Amino acid sequence: MKRLWTLPFIERTMPPVDIAARFGQNLRGCRKRADLSQEELSVRASLHRTEISQLERGLRVARIDTLVKLKGSLGVSADDLLEGMDWDPGGTLIGKFRADDVDSGEPDAHAQAGPSLAPARSA
Repeated sequence: MKRLWTLPFIERTMPPVDIAARFGQNLRGCRKRADLSQEELSVRASLHRTEISQLERGLRVARIDTLVKLKGSLGVSADDLLEGMDWDPGGTLIGKFRADDVDSGEPDAHAQAGPSLAPARSA
């Protein structure tokens, strides 16, 4: 599994949901429903066509300003572009992304809890 970052004593790995890929699927669906080409969307959103392509293929993650431009250009809500993605805050565990099962509202069964942040107790 590819390592994203390392914190002292805590190693984090890829989240169970590929946020970039899911966003890309949502973006492509919204663009097609709006009957726009990547070129047309790029002009409306003041973005380069290759950026639209990279976002749709999950090769990059949209910044907040890009999300605002895309939702305005497509006439959709941010929820439409973020559908199927959620965050578990973790409580005493490290938070993680999870799939938001749109049909049942249940979290993704494949999501696993991260390591505990609670200090280790000595016996």
